Parts: sequence; structure tokens; C-alpha cells
Amino acid sequence: MSQSLVKNLVHLVYSTKHREPWIPKVHRDALFAYQAGIFKEWESPALMIGGVEDHVHALFALSKNHPLKKIVEEVKKGSSKWMKNDGPRLPHFSWQAGYAAFSVSQSSVDAVRRYIERQEEHHRKMSFQDELRTLFQRHGIEFDERYVWD
Repeated sequence: MSQSLVKNLVHLVYSTKHREPWIPKVHRDALFAYQAGIFKEWESPALMIGGVEDHVHALFALSKNHPLKKIVEEVKKGSSKWMKNDGPRLPHFSWQAGYAAFSVSQSSVDAVRRYIERQEEHHRKMSFQDELRTLFQRHGIEFDERYVWD
């Protein structure tokens, strides 16, 4: 084949350091728009970004030219700087070091979009930890509780 054609859809989840409630509702849309710009800059367009006060979910198409780790690093680094200097101006803002990323089939895109859109409603009933445990289980990811929560 003379060209490389790729479509890798990823559901990415990452939290603030120690799950501090550092993402005020009033700044979320601006933060998510800023992050979408970073995803686009790294050839990994965001299809949906949402979240609550202590974590973010992003559905995006991973670039064929850049590894997942680099995309996550750039989105977190750039948006952390924005939160400290241009957004809500939170000088101690920081993202948790790790992240969770799950592959998404094209047939599941609408369901994942709805899931991300309904984060506030979802977290009235379920904690972040229980949400991640459920996602890990659904995707067959083994994990050690001692190293997942900071």
C-alpha cells in the first residue's frame, strides 16, 4: 500500500493531582476548548472532551505520527500551564502523573460521547475510583490499587 491509513479512537481519562477539585464549572468549557486545540495541533482531533471538577475524559483520534504518550504529555502540560496562567489562574494546579486510555470501536463512538457528556450526572452516583475500576474491568485491564490513585 502506498499510503498509511489509520483510525485509532481513544477514550482518555486523567485526573487532577490528588483529585483536587481544581476544575471549576465556570472554566470547564474554556479548558476543554483549549485542550481540543492541543489535540488538533498534535494531529489527534478531539471528538469530545468533558469532565467534572477533578478529572477529564477525552475521546480523540490518535495521530498516526505521534505516540499516545506524547499526545497525553502535551495536552496535560499545555493545559496545566493554561490553568495556572491564563484560565482560572490556579498557581498550584497539576494533573496526576498517570492516565488511563482505552481503545474505542467506531460503532461505540456515540455511546462514549454520551458517556462523556453526562459526567456530572454520572458522578452524582459513582465515585471517580469506582468509575475507573469499572472501565478497567470492562476493558480487561489488570491494575494494582496501590499505584492507581496517586
